[in-house]
Amino acid sequence: MKLGMRALLGWALMGGGIMQAMAEAPAAPAPAAVQLDRELAAVVNDAQHPLSGLSVLAIRDGKVAYQQQFGLRRIDTAGTGVTAPVTAATMFRIASISKMMTTFGLMKLVEEGKLDLDADVSTYLGFPLRNPNAPGSAITLRHLLSHTSTLRDDAGYSWGTDTKLADVLQPGGGKYGAGAMWAQGKNAAPGAYFTYCNLNWGVIGTIMERVSGERFDRLMKRLLLAPMGLRGGYNTSEFSPAEVADTATLYRKRTTDTEIWNPAGPWIAQVDNYGVVPPAAPAGIASYVIGSNATLFSPTGGMRISAPDMGKIMLMLINGGQHEGKQVLKPETIKLMFSEQWTYKESGGGNGDTLRGLYHSWGLGAQRFADTPGAGNRLVQGGGFSAVGHLGEAYGLVSTFAVDLDGRNGLVSLIGGFGTDPEQYPGRYSALVRSEELILTALYRRAVLGKTD
Repeated sequence: MKLGMRALLGWALMGGGIMQAMAEAPAAPAPAAVQLDRELAAVVNDAQHPLSGLSVLAIRDGKVAYQQQFGLRRIDTAGTGVTAPVTAATMFRIASISKMMTTFGLMKLVEEGKLDLDADVSTYLGFPLRNPNAPGSAITLRHLLSHTSTLRDDAGYSWGTDTKLADVLQPGGGKYGAGAMWAQGKNAAPGAYFTYCNLNWGVIGTIMERVSGERFDRLMKRLLLAPMGLRGGYNTSEFSPAEVADTATLYRKRTTDTEIWNPAGPWIAQVDNYGVVPPAAPAGIASYVIGSNATLFSPTGGMRISAPDMGKIMLMLINGGQHEGKQVLKPETIKLMFSEQWTYKESGGGNGDTLRGLYHSWGLGAQRFADTPGAGNRLVQGGGFSAVGHLGEAYGLVSTFAVDLDGRNGLVSLIGGFGTDPEQYPGRYSALVRSEELILTALYRRAVLGKTD
């Protein structure tokens, strides 16, 4: 592909790094776009806090205003793989944004009448799901989707094909142990207390399998990816060769076993190292019983997708659920999904764990980002951008999907890996990592507002 002037500028800006620009992509006003290229390249190439790769997209007034890629999706540090740049086609394992994508699929099943948000999920699972510390209280999909189910991650949230979820969640089950997956004391009643919990989505994915009769990864392709013509999904072993080639390896400059950071050392592959070893099917998948344990496919964090395809989903939401003339989700479904289900209240000792102020309001499978100074979940420096969406962080990746549905603006950011411990580089105005703050603020100011000052 012939590179345009902005792409050539980008290569020069990287100072030996790699930035792949898509010249044909819609652009922000030229001066702001050039400034944004420079600012984002500087964040990626910060000598003190380098990033392995970055893919971003911004929507202004219902149209893609900017998309750009920086750095590498694969790094050959041992002479056994390949080095390749991040491109617009590059798919990342988007971590917990996967929860929101899973929720889109679940809400399709709600629309079809196969699920009721307020029914006892025991009827879908085929076994009683009760917190033994509050046995008289039913747990519903609304509780699971809003992190108020009283489930906890303390006993784990992912198992192989040799495990049934019933054996984990039921007292007396073979993997129930001491029952560490359940809240105790005053927080044991479903609906009363918010605690972010990955296990909720393992239960949700299993319920989706039970009512559909389809394996979770293939169900999500049918419900969300195929209708919108999106690439990727939750099971890389079923990706095409081109999709595998476009899947980014996630990196840290941290060992995987001893978890020691060495900023002066090499980038170390954490997951999806497909330039060295191709993806393999989950062990025992041939004998997997649909509806027994969907954690195998990680409904909580395992989706691979590109920033441009995330932009298509964002535009679908902005456009009332429509994509290229198809009604993917009903407008009322979108409104319900992003409506307030839980909001933090300090009275009585607080009604949830905000994780250093990051969580203040939640919908159904989606976070609500109130533009409140000092609250911890403000997305851009100086404010001005209220949004809904989700964040993700795992294996070196840090991701953001944030959309202002009323303003028809949105931001997507996929960071492929950190060279230094992000915990040691905290945000200055939020609970985000500082690199993430800089990226989102630059995207908002230059691409959404079009500022050149």
